[in-house]
Amino acid sequence: MAAQRRNLMQSHQSWTDDLPLCQMCGVGTAPNCVYGPDGKGSQSHANEDGHLRFRGEDGCFLYGVFDGYDGSRVASFASQCLTAELLLGQLNSSHADGDIRRILAQAFDVVEKSYFDTIDDALAEKLQLSNYLLPHSEKVTFNRLPFQSQKMEERLKELEQEVSGGSTAIVALILDNKLYIANVGTNRALLCRSSSDGQNQVLQIGRPHGTDNEDELQRLAALGVDSARVRQAGQIAGRTSTRRLGDYRVKFSYNEIDLLSSAKARPVISEPEIHASQPLDNVTGFLLLMSEGLINALESAHGPEQANQEMVAMVAAELAQQTSLEAAAQSVVDRVKRLHHDVYMSGRQRASCCSGHEDMTLLIRSLNYPLADGALTPTQGGRFYPVSVPYSNSQSTSKTSVTLSLVMPSQSTLTNGTNTASTLEEGTPTPGSQSPTATLQSTNTQTQSSSSSSGDGSLFRQRGNQAAQPDETGRVPPYVDFTQFYRLWGSDHGDGQSAQGGLGPQ
Repeated sequence: MAAQRRNLMQSHQSWTDDLPLCQMCGVGTAPNCVYGPDGKGSQSHANEDGHLRFRGEDGCFLYGVFDGYDGSRVASFASQCLTAELLLGQLNSSHADGDIRRILAQAFDVVEKSYFDTIDDALAEKLQLSNYLLPHSEKVTFNRLPFQSQKMEERLKELEQEVSGGSTAIVALILDNKLYIANVGTNRALLCRSSSDGQNQVLQIGRPHGTDNEDELQRLAALGVDSARVRQAGQIAGRTSTRRLGDYRVKFSYNEIDLLSSAKARPVISEPEIHASQPLDNVTGFLLLMSEGLINALESAHGPEQANQEMVAMVAAELAQQTSLEAAAQSVVDRVKRLHHDVYMSGRQRASCCSGHEDMTLLIRSLNYPLADGALTPTQGGRFYPVSVPYSNSQSTSKTSVTLSLVMPSQSTLTNGTNTASTLEEGTPTPGSQSPTATLQSTNTQTQSSSSSSGDGSLFRQRGNQAAQPDETGRVPPYVDFTQFYRLWGSDHGDGQSAQGGLGPQ
């Protein structure tokens, strides 16, 4: 069995490649980036994140985002092994919530034990080489070691790279139209519901297992760990997470780590915190799974208090414009990349925290949420812009109300040229059509900030309610008035050209 799992780790393909992917899901990714003084970015290592999005039988769906570090081995193995532990007939709609919780917890336990089985031989060889080289290293330097010892040193480095690394995980299971979230570490899950009053209500499901989590600090204190020191350090063995998959050093050699040396039992664990079960019947909205790298990048740009509502606003805006969930997820990740880079380039005081970002992964699972109609043009379909996002936060959940502004021509606009603006308070709109739960409030607002003009000869004409009226020939006047330009051109060139109006539709 261990040999089979080792082969699975070394293979570039997986049996999960043959499983049906969920078509109601989209994933966006971006590799890590370190900025130079000129603002140009470079990738410091290969992308270490992983994800899964499979459709099982009997209404069972499984999604996950894995934030790997020090290599992608654990994240890749966990995504494959966890799928095997949950989608091979172990789950069915007849299970009670307690049974599903138990199956999820057991799956995580099997994943970690199976991973350590794959590196048993490497760990044993590493220990043997370390025991041999330690006495020699006390007497001679590396450059003066015998040839055989140098080879052993090189092999030891290879083994360390092979067995090091770990991953955090956020996993969503939808079974019988109920949502279960299992979390290990510092990733995040947001559930966005579109309420009857036309607002998006957002729940952050659970809290990250980090060094600022009071419950986790109490758990560590009960094991004899100085939680005050952990809080002050902000990290354990280079990571903020207090729960992880893999990472043999903090699992087997934690007594050698200063912060954990007083622990009476294994302090960093892989046991998931499971949140069940959110009914999804008649729910319109979306589920977001985010890696820690994406969260940190967004928080660097907007602060931790604004991250959830900014993410929801960006997702809602992209879903209203894109015709596929894959494109929407990737567009959101790209927007976060630009925001993060802008903060670095702005030179603000906190820009020092933004000198680079880790790998970013966003998974969007639609819950009866309509996408943009690709057949409509921007003029016909309109475009959504987030304008205000009231926010309140509690210890375990957060609710966000997202208000989107929709600038879309009405039917009368398309026939007589009248421009109107409306405010849409809704999370599930489709351009060119109104969601069943949408609330439209007409405001007849003029977009003067971007296209207004005065009578002083500026190029841009007013786009008020009386603008763009067709003349007797049926032509619509242009938004740009070139009268002054042609007047000055004619006076400079003396070509006798008379002042002309703007270039309207011919």
